[in-house]
Amino acid sequence: MIIKEIQEEIIAEFEMFDDWMQRYEYIIEMGKSLPLVQEQYKTKENLIKGCQSKVWLHADYMDGKLTFTADSDAILTKGIIALLLRVFNNQSPKDILSEDPFFIDEIGLKEHLSPTRANGLTSMVKQLKLYALAYQAKYN
Repeated sequence: MIIKEIQEEIIAEFEMFDDWMQRYEYIIEMGKSLPLVQEQYKTKENLIKGCQSKVWLHADYMDGKLTFTADSDAILTKGIIALLLRVFNNQSPKDILSEDPFFIDEIGLKEHLSPTRANGLTSMVKQLKLYALAYQAKYN
């Protein structure tokens, strides 16, 4: 599935909820299904800077696509990175770089996060894009 279709699917899912408490619960549930980063990658180098919580992000490149794993020490943050990985996992670096995560604004996520969590969300997107840029430069 292409990035745009995944984002539209997420938007449709969030429209089913009546309020933000239900949406937060859904995000937290998504975090429980997150493909966790292996302990060997829970290093200082894989920590996303700018997040209030600890968030580790690791990328692998195979067959022209990036595969991400992540973990966080906070349940809501784990759900947020899970949402982002749902959009960007198993995509080419080119597609990751060319697509903006418009679903964030569409579902109103940033405005329903504390300022520090919103900054963390921006840092997560930035790190995903940096991985894509690095792998694109290396393999293209």
